[in-house]
Amino acid sequence: MSSTKPHKAVAAVHGPDINKIRADFPILSRKVYGKPLVYLDNAATSQKPASVIKALSEYYEGYNANVHRGVHALSMEATDRYEEARRKVAKFIGARHEESIIWTRGATEAINLVAYTWAQQNIKPGDEIVLTPMEHHSNLVPWQKVAADKGAKIKFFGMTGEQTLDLSNVDEVITPRTKLVAIVHGSNSLGTINPVKELTAKAHAVGATVLVDGAQSVPHMPIDVEDIGCDFLAFSGHKMAGPTGIGALYARPELLQKMEPFMRGGDMVLEVSYESASWNAVPAKFEAGTPNIADAIGLAAAVDYLSAIGMENIRRHEMELTAYALKRFDEIADDVKVFGPRDVRIRGGVVPFHSPDVHPHDLGTFLDREGIAIRTGHHCTMPLIRKLEVPATARASFYLYNTQEEVDILVEALKRALRYFVHGVNRA
Repeated sequence: MSSTKPHKAVAAVHGPDINKIRADFPILSRKVYGKPLVYLDNAATSQKPASVIKALSEYYEGYNANVHRGVHALSMEATDRYEEARRKVAKFIGARHEESIIWTRGATEAINLVAYTWAQQNIKPGDEIVLTPMEHHSNLVPWQKVAADKGAKIKFFGMTGEQTLDLSNVDEVITPRTKLVAIVHGSNSLGTINPVKELTAKAHAVGATVLVDGAQSVPHMPIDVEDIGCDFLAFSGHKMAGPTGIGALYARPELLQKMEPFMRGGDMVLEVSYESASWNAVPAKFEAGTPNIADAIGLAAAVDYLSAIGMENIRRHEMELTAYALKRFDEIADDVKVFGPRDVRIRGGVVPFHSPDVHPHDLGTFLDREGIAIRTGHHCTMPLIRKLEVPATARASFYLYNTQEEVDILVEALKRALRYFVHGVNRA
């Protein structure tokens, strides 16, 4: 079997060499409407390096088989690679035990797993669930159902004018009645990075459990769950250069031991009779049926790739790129409002913006014809967008392969769009 190690040139660099990194992503060389692709929709999904694509092909071409159940060579080889992937993902987020990683389809399923198991067992009438105003629907809607089912109450932190959390009354929000604090680490709609370590300490001080939505932080910065101290962490593979359809839930092993299974079926059972069943050990207890083997292995290849570059280097690159983008957006401040904090130390590579004169969908369509891919809409944060008092926003979001030149292309195209829509000047 051939190797799926990261690109040798990438592994050798001490800081991001953007040209070498970009060469690892085949899709970045394509054109859209005859113009070079400028992909700035990374908060929705990231592009995939050749090593990840190769890992998927190698599995299907070389050792495709079901895991955990076969005594033949292919099954054992697939099982070894599948469980190796779990170990790599655990190490990537600083988890001490590989058994604390449960494979899911993504962050949404990971959060729902907790909502349908731990929360149903532990949330009682009168308990309080604390959220932020900037939660993705994935970390809001499941808790609305839990609150309705169990007679619990949902509370929210306030938000400052710069769209960071208002923690001036944190002791009034997190109280002895708090049972769960479920918080987004990096906001997909604002870029705001929330102080999850400090909030976890506050929550634990009153006996509450903490779930962190890491969908927009795990791909972009070093994460250490032991340092954060959280009880659960949810994230998605496709936002971190991995395949779609795979993600993970990190959970403290002692919690997993007490939780009921999420789904029931094959591989998650220990003993079965016609009348009853008992459960397999963790993590198998939470992984009923044939798992997503290929994409777990593909995610491990993505972890290898990101680790070879260095998450500190990726974070530094995105901070520099975001600072540059905010400075360029200042040139169009009369026509466009940018949301989120100015301080890139508490901001991810997300730049949401809105023009009162041009609907975001029109801007997105105009930019698409320039080869620029951004996202427009409510970004699965409808309550937050209403709170911002806009119908929708446009959003540029960066990753390790984006460049200042691409930011320049975006801002210059926005200037042409504004001249066309606002000032009636033909784009040509």
